[in-house]
Amino acid sequence: MKIISWNTNGLRATVKQGYFTPLFAFNNPDIVCFQETKCEPDQLDEKTRNLNGYHSYFSFSKNKKGYSGVAIYSKEIPLKVEYGIWIKKFDDEGRILIAYYSNFILINCYFPNGGSGEERLKYKLEFYDAFLKFINNLKEKNNNVIFCGDVNTAHKEIDLARPKENSSVTGFLPIEREWIDEVVNNGFVDIFRNLYPDKKDVYTYWDMKTRARDRNVGWRIDYFFANQSFVKKVKNFKTLSDHYGSDHCPIMIEII
Repeated sequence: MKIISWNTNGLRATVKQGYFTPLFAFNNPDIVCFQETKCEPDQLDEKTRNLNGYHSYFSFSKNKKGYSGVAIYSKEIPLKVEYGIWIKKFDDEGRILIAYYSNFILINCYFPNGGSGEERLKYKLEFYDAFLKFINNLKEKNNNVIFCGDVNTAHKEIDLARPKENSSVTGFLPIEREWIDEVVNNGFVDIFRNLYPDKKDVYTYWDMKTRARDRNVGWRIDYFFANQSFVKKVKNFKTLSDHYGSDHCPIMIEII
């Protein structure tokens, strides 16, 4: 089974620019998790909304059109789908979709950005804490849990091109990075870093204004995590850095 995660920075733009269909055609994924879709399903054309061979599910911001949003496209119909973690102030932004399958639970999440002032960083950290509590609760019930998406934080210095210059920038603040430490300490594994512990210069996000992608001056802020006992079923991880259409690139895992 192949699972792709991608922050599209606007699904309608991705479709219009011709980067949506090739993602499916070239990779033949079983599941695709999109983040930052910035749209409601009725804003998509029929072919995109109901892609042939896939069942699609959407969560979107209740308060602000064209903001946030996630989607899951799945060949297999999930046993059930949930839209959030039952906390209104987080769920209203349409950041989480949870798909239950027979042997794992998949959580597609677009984590908040900590920019735009102190209040937003506080919101991000509260979201982080609530999310960790939620996935721990699932794991403690003997579920296999995979979560993926744009976490909006680079974990270690190896995960961004210019760590010193960004040490006081949101996305690499000590308090944000400590949360990923906590995720790991609670038994969840960063699948990429588990397979490639010392691999450098692998990023998933680049600033478009400075054409940073051309120079590979980027950040690795998009992840797949899974509980420790499930990691052995992950046989491959790919960073699809040649796929354009966003300021992020897709990432993909294969599980057996």
